[in-house]
This record gives sequence, C-alpha cells and structure tokens, in this order.
Amino acid sequence: MSYNPDKHHRRSIRLKGYDYTQPGAYYITLCTKARQCLFGDVVKGKMRLNFLGYIAFNYWQAIPDHFAHIQLDVFVVMPNHLHGILVICDTPIPAQPGDNQTTKTFSKPVRGSIPTVIRTYKAAVTKQINLLCNTTHTSLIWQRNFYEHINRDEKSLETIRRYIKENPGRWAEDPENPQHYPKSQNILIDLPF
Repeated sequence: MSYNPDKHHRRSIRLKGYDYTQPGAYYITLCTKARQCLFGDVVKGKMRLNFLGYIAFNYWQAIPDHFAHIQLDVFVVMPNHLHGILVICDTPIPAQPGDNQTTKTFSKPVRGSIPTVIRTYKAAVTKQINLLCNTTHTSLIWQRNFYEHINRDEKSLETIRRYIKENPGRWAEDPENPQHYPKSQNILIDLPF
C-alpha cells in the first residue's frame, strides 16, 4: 500500500492552538508500553520502586536541572505509569536562532514546551534503562504520547494533587492495574530485564 497523507498521519492529541510554553500547572500522565509493570509494585497501599522505577523517579526529579523554567509539584511513579504536575514559571525562555513559533506542531519541537520536556524525559529514561540492561529497544518502555491536563484553577489543582498522592492506595481499583484487563488484552512484551 502506498503512502496517503490523508490516511497515514499522526494527529496530535494536544489542545489545538494552545501555547504549551505558557506559565501554568500541567497535570501529566505517562504510561508504559502495553501497561507492563516495569517500575515496581504496590504493597499495602505504598509504592515500592524497583531499579527501573528509581530511574524513572530520579530522572523526573532532575527535570528542573535541564529545564530551568520548570518546577515540580507532586508526582508518583506507579508500577506501569507516572502521574505528575509540572509548573512552568514566569521565567522567559531565551530565544534561540530560528525560534519563530510558540505552538508545537508534529515533528517540530518547541524549546521549553511541555511536549518537549516530556519527550526529553522519556528519551533519557529509555536511554538509561537500555544502557543498564544492554538493550536497544527504544519503543518498549513507554506508550506513545502522554495525557496532559492544563490546570485552570486552584481547586482543580488541589483535587489533582490529592488524586496523585492517593494513587498508590487505590491501586487495587486502578484501571491501569493489569489485574483489571481481560486476559486477551493482557499482552506482555518480552523484555530482557
């Protein structure tokens, strides 16, 4: 079958026309590929990170070291996903030669934008896991894309913070918990680690 741009294209799930470099709080959810529990287990309502979970945790904590305009709010690494709030501060991002856009279009990253921060984070975690496990499976760690919610008020932000903090305690009922999938959907990828 030949390539047809009307049929064979990726659509962005980002809010059309929104400037993802704007100051504000962004609620982010990242999932592992095929919802595999790569990052540890929940035991008695508490998340216990394994070695790969600590990589995901430490690299999330390091985001402000690489993006000075980003501050971290609450976050949690779960067995097969991560929830976190990233806050873009009012600090302007210095322009670089060739910077002339503020909104992200597919395959054209915007420096300092939320999609660029997430792309960089996922790539860094994947690279570190591959180095430690002596693999090159770049697409076996993360599900493509990510969920984001642009926070618009303090009440909503507090609700999201509470949801994130309480997430490990609700793991037994969490729709991301593989115990909730029908057997036919519980596909596991054979990872070397």
